[in-house]
Amino acid sequence: MTKAVRTTGKKRTKKSSSKTARVKSKKAFRSYQQAIDYLFKRTDYEKEETLRYNVTTFSLERMEKLLSLLGDPHVKIPTVHIAGTKGKGSTATMLAKMLEANDYRVGLYTSPHVLHLHERISVNSEMIDEAQMRDLINRIYAPVEKMSKTDPPTFFEIMTALAFMYFVDKAVDIAVIETGLGGRLDSTNVIKPEIIGITSLSIDHQQQLGETIDLIASEKAGVLKQGVPIITVQQEPAAMSVLKSQALALKAPLSVTGSDIDFSHRFETSREHGPHTRICLTTPTSKFEHLKVPLHGKHQAINCGLALAMLDKLKSMGYKIDNEKVSEGLQKVSLPGRMEMISHDPRVMIDAAHNAASIRALIHAIGQNIPYDSMVVIFGCNNDKDIMGMLQELQYGADKVIFTRSNSAKAISPDDLAEMYTELCGKMCQSAPSLGPALQIAKSAVSREDLICITGSFYLIGQAKMRFQPTAAVVGV
Repeated sequence: MTKAVRTTGKKRTKKSSSKTARVKSKKAFRSYQQAIDYLFKRTDYEKEETLRYNVTTFSLERMEKLLSLLGDPHVKIPTVHIAGTKGKGSTATMLAKMLEANDYRVGLYTSPHVLHLHERISVNSEMIDEAQMRDLINRIYAPVEKMSKTDPPTFFEIMTALAFMYFVDKAVDIAVIETGLGGRLDSTNVIKPEIIGITSLSIDHQQQLGETIDLIASEKAGVLKQGVPIITVQQEPAAMSVLKSQALALKAPLSVTGSDIDFSHRFETSREHGPHTRICLTTPTSKFEHLKVPLHGKHQAINCGLALAMLDKLKSMGYKIDNEKVSEGLQKVSLPGRMEMISHDPRVMIDAAHNAASIRALIHAIGQNIPYDSMVVIFGCNNDKDIMGMLQELQYGADKVIFTRSNSAKAISPDDLAEMYTELCGKMCQSAPSLGPALQIAKSAVSREDLICITGSFYLIGQAKMRFQPTAAVVGV
């Protein structure tokens, strides 16, 4: 099959990737385990109990220096950038799948992961394997060691650089890049993308990004670039005001699904598909009608609309997009940790919701899509989250709540969570020191028609998936 390419650009080939700058150095690691151990020893702010959010801790200058030593791989591939509070990973994955279905070679960089680090870096839905990861770490070792004498790169900076290197090696036609924390100071914010997508903004990471929605929006809007088109979804007025102001200052055209872009969604159920959502999106260049959203929930319909609008913007720039292939690509989307049923006896679902808006969306989506008699929620979260906001939302869907803690250094005490929940909601709950005891309590309380939902933290749902599906732990296959 002939690969579709932009009519305005040149087709990328394997040959072109051979020009990628490679640092000549003796191999530092002979085995994958040695290489990965080295990587995990780097400073990882995802695991730090306390985190200062400033230009020293999160240094774009340091990131740019590392990439310079590697031959600036990030400027050798076309990219799109996705920022926001919730739905970034879902939006990025749906966009990547639709591009892949249109015969593009697509790189996808997301974070965090559910089970394995390798989930973060993939090309055409295939995760980077152990040999490839080892070789990349060997190539980046010398630059990292050189910089470490004065200003050592962090774990996330190295991972981001590895992703750019890998995408150049694989000669991707385009890479979909999700931000990590915030936007303005995020390591991914070194690219100048074709387009920028901003997902739903809500309160999260207040200690780092600010206590109010406008401050958070300002940090997220830090990814906006001079003249680069922006697409977003309906936002709270204060957040939208920030986005519009920043876009105007940068002379970057801003489009909003459901406002500037004709977009609608409806929930329905059928014998063939069961409960699901369908969306319509119309622009001067595309008309997508009644597309089935591959993931459950109104929030995923909104994410899907954003992904479609971004795809349409690429089409207007010269990317060849076939509507039938778009639908085919969407139906191949699956995401670990998003309303994922990991056991049927007992019925256990995991979801990565980790802020108040996400918990609210999850409760609503479960109510619409998953039949159950009673729901037991096992909940644990980190101390840098909007804890009171999440607890407030939990009470509206959980018939029973069991608080526990993940293996994250940031995890808040289950007893503290239980005390806050009782004071806030006046409802009874239980606590358990870890996931195992929490599951024992839950299993003793449910019948065949009940549902156990584990949520609040990527760490917690990762532990749950490993417990119920240990074979999912295989990397590089």
